[in-house]
Amino acid sequence: METLNYPVLKQSGYTGYILEHAPEKVLQFGEGNFLRAFVDYWFDLANEKAGWNGKCVLVQPIAPGLAPMINAQDGLYTLYLRGSENGRKVDDKRVISSVSRCLNPYEKADYEAMMEVAASDDLEIIVSNTTEAGIVYDPACQQGDCPPSSFPAKLTQVLYHRYQAGKPGILMLACELIDDNGKQLLKCVNQYIDQWGLEDGFKQYVNEDCTFCGSLVDRIVPGRIRDPKEVAELEEKNGYADPLTDVGEVFGVWVIEGDPKLNDVLPFRKAGLEDHVFVTPDMSPYKKRKVRILNGAHTGFVLGAYLAGFDIVRDCMHDDTILKYMNKMLLDEVVPILPLDQEDCKRFAAAVQDRFNNPFVNHELMSISLNSTSKWRARNMPSFLEYVQKNGTLPACLTMSFAAYIAFYSNDVQELTDAGLVCKRAKGNAYTVSDDRWVLEFYYAHKDDAIPALVHAVMDNEQMWGQDLTAVPGFEDATVKNLTMIREQGALAAYASCL
Repeated sequence: METLNYPVLKQSGYTGYILEHAPEKVLQFGEGNFLRAFVDYWFDLANEKAGWNGKCVLVQPIAPGLAPMINAQDGLYTLYLRGSENGRKVDDKRVISSVSRCLNPYEKADYEAMMEVAASDDLEIIVSNTTEAGIVYDPACQQGDCPPSSFPAKLTQVLYHRYQAGKPGILMLACELIDDNGKQLLKCVNQYIDQWGLEDGFKQYVNEDCTFCGSLVDRIVPGRIRDPKEVAELEEKNGYADPLTDVGEVFGVWVIEGDPKLNDVLPFRKAGLEDHVFVTPDMSPYKKRKVRILNGAHTGFVLGAYLAGFDIVRDCMHDDTILKYMNKMLLDEVVPILPLDQEDCKRFAAAVQDRFNNPFVNHELMSISLNSTSKWRARNMPSFLEYVQKNGTLPACLTMSFAAYIAFYSNDVQELTDAGLVCKRAKGNAYTVSDDRWVLEFYYAHKDDAIPALVHAVMDNEQMWGQDLTAVPGFEDATVKNLTMIREQGALAAYASCL
C-alpha cells in the first residue's frame, strides 16, 4: 500500500476538498497530534469555505519530530473527527491539505528556511503549542544559537529577522495550556530583547506592530489509531497508507483573546465558523465556562462513580443516576452562577454529555482522578462558594462531590507507597491515589480517624483549600452525613439522594 501524498491521493479517488498550492501564511511551532487536529483543521476549513488560500509551515519545537514523515506526505494527513453529537454517533473523515511542509530548525538548512518564512511577504500569523513547559525564559539561550533551545528565544530570533527585513508585524496566537499564554510569551520575548541588547526600535516593533493574543483551546485529541486491524481496514478503504492519521473529538472551540476587529482579519468568521473560532476582548469567562462545566463535571462525579464500580466515563453516561446527578450539578448549581449567556452555557453543558459519551474514547476514571485535591479546589470549590453566597444554601450535588472526594482518598486505606496511597473499593480491587506527597501523607496519617474527625481535619486544612471550609455554615455537618452515606450505602445511593 502506497503512503499518502498528492499523486497517491488522486489515484485513490478521494473526492473531498483539497488545496495543493497556496501562499504560506502561517508559521506554526508544533507539529503534533493536537495542532494538526485543531489549528490546521480550522485553517483547512477556512480555505474551503472562505477562499482564504493559505498554507501552514510547521516547525518542530524539539529535535526529534515528525518533519520527515510530514514532508514525505507533502503535508497531507487524514483526520477523523469522532464522537457523539446531539446523541448521534459521528465518524467524519477529512484529508487536511492546509500544511505545506515541516521544518526541523536543528538542521542548518531548515533553520535558514524558517528564517526565509519569517521574512516572507506572505506570512501573516504565527501559532504555537509547545506544551505547558514551552513558554519559559531560559537565560542560557543566546542570540547566536542556531537554534536556541527555548521556544520564546526561537520566536525572538524569527521576529528580529522579520524586523530587519522591514516586513510588517504579525499576529501571534499562543495555544499553550497556561494562564495568560499570550502575555507570558510576550514577556519572555521582551526578556530576550533585553538580555541580547537588541535595539529599542525592535522592542517597539514587537510590542506595538506585532499583536500577541492568548487563546483557549478545547478539543480532546486521542491522536493515532492504535488497533492494527482498524488501521489495515482503513488503508484498504482509503486506498493509501497514512502513518500520520490523526483522531480528534467532534467538539471544538478556539477562543482568541484580542481586539474583536481581528475577527475581520482572521478568516474564520467569513468561513462561518464563528461558533467555533472567535476573538473576544476577554476570554476569562470562557475559560471559567470550560473549567467549571467540563472539568468541574469530571471532578464532580468521577471519584464517586469509581467507588461505585465504574471505570470508564462513557459507561457513567449510561447510568441513569450518575447522568442525572451530573446534569443537576451543572444545570442547577454551576450554570446559573456563570457570568455568561445562560442559553450558551446550557448548550455547552449539553455538549459535555455528548463528549463524555464518545463511543470512540475509553476515558478512564482513574486518569481523571490524578491530583483531585487541587482539581476540586480549582474546578468545583469556586462554584460551590459562589452558589452558597448567592443562594444562602448548600448546593446538594457539589456538596456531595466533596464527600466523594474524601471517600476516594480514604476508602479502606492499605498503605502509602512511592507510587501513591493504596486504597480499596467495594468491588474488592486496590487502587492507587496520585496527588502531591503532602496530601497523601495527610490522608495516610488520618486513615484511622472516625468520620467526623476526618472531615474536620480535611476541611480546616488551609494548605489544601486556601481557607477554612468549616466556616461555611452547615457544610461540615452535611459532609459528615454524606461521607457516612457513601461508606454505608455506596456512592451510587449517595448520588441518588441528591436527586
